[in-house]
Amino acid sequence: MDLSFYKSFISEEIRDEGRAQSRAEDVLTVLDARGIPVPDSVRERVTASTNLDQLSRWHWRAVTVSAAEDIFTAEDA
Repeated sequence: MDLSFYKSFISEEIRDEGRAQSRAEDVLTVLDARGIPVPDSVRERVTASTNLDQLSRWHWRAVTVSAAEDIFTAEDA
C-alpha cells in the first residue's frame, strides 16, 4: 500500500488547516463559555487565521480578557 500521500506537502497542508480550524473554535468556545459577546468582526478574524502560533496566543488570552477584542494586541496586526 502506497502511503506517500500522507507524507506529502498537500497532506501536511490539509492537517494544518484542520488544526487551525480547531484552534479557532477553541478560542471562540472559551469566550462563549465565559459569557463574553463575540462581535462578527472578531469571529471572522479568528476563523480566518491559519497561523497556529497566533491562534494559541489568542486562546490563552481568551481565558482572561474582559472583552473579545482584547485577545488581539499590536503584534497581531
